[in-house]
Amino acid sequence: MKPTDLKVGHVVQLNPETCRNPMFGACFLVVTDPRPWGAQGYIQVIGSGDQPGGLAYYRAQWEEMELVGAAEWIVASLAGETDEY
Repeated sequence: MKPTDLKVGHVVQLNPETCRNPMFGACFLVVTDPRPWGAQGYIQVIGSGDQPGGLAYYRAQWEEMELVGAAEWIVASLAGETDEY
């Protein structure tokens, strides 16, 4: 992916061929913090029974991801959070 104007809530898919952590290859990541080098975000992890799993956080560089679209829902505990520094 070429550098673009990512927004909080955008959904990107991690490229299994370029993703630095192969465990996340082909996963969908919700952007929580666009960065000059790419984006920080989370991947929803599957749970068990009727309980949702947790969140796996990842920092993706531009070459690791492709823009898919916008998330309809963002995890409530993250809504409005930013990681400005």
